[in-house]
Amino acid sequence: METIELQQTLPEVFAGKDMVISDVWHRQITFQKGKIYLLEAASGTGKSSLCSFIYGYRKDYQGIITFDGRNVRSFSVREWVDLRKRSLSMLFQEMRLFGELSAIENIRLKNALTRYASRKQVDEWLLRLGIDGKKEQKVSRMSFGQQQRVAFVRALCQPFDFIFLDEPISHLDDGNSKVMADILCEEIGKRGAGAVVTSIGKHLPLEYDRVLSL
Repeated sequence: METIELQQTLPEVFAGKDMVISDVWHRQITFQKGKIYLLEAASGTGKSSLCSFIYGYRKDYQGIITFDGRNVRSFSVREWVDLRKRSLSMLFQEMRLFGELSAIENIRLKNALTRYASRKQVDEWLLRLGIDGKKEQKVSRMSFGQQQRVAFVRALCQPFDFIFLDEPISHLDDGNSKVMADILCEEIGKRGAGAVVTSIGKHLPLEYDRVLSL
């Protein structure tokens, strides 16, 4: 996948509003592979909804979203499965981890589907993020910051052309935020991928190609 394009896209819940001031909603925006984007937003402006629209998780929007020129509404279930396995990775704000499983079990579930990352690579990411000693701990007993780091590693355990990260450091200190940014830069550089990061204030310290206001 080379491009993700939004054409006059707007959440249906915003449709009754007289004026929506945004660089994204009701405009034509193209995310290009190989570039890094920051979506700055206030709470309630639809950043998590946008991620869900692009991931195919929700369809309650107006306008058109296309991948390489093809309307995503036309994709079959099988095509969505393949896209989420090989082309599109998503780190949701709510993380969607399995609380009854350990950190490493959550990661291995994803990696078992894609067979992308080696055990050595996963262990290295966990070590750099300071949670290698927590990998056997149940996620439900981990702090939100630790869970964010687990979810981040899980999101890396697949090939992707684009990775979306919805408020990925809301519970991280500056040190761990920097480590996450470094790992992300390394991975998108290796893969030639694009990245879209959302933020309501604190954001990953990256060199963004474009900053958009949602």
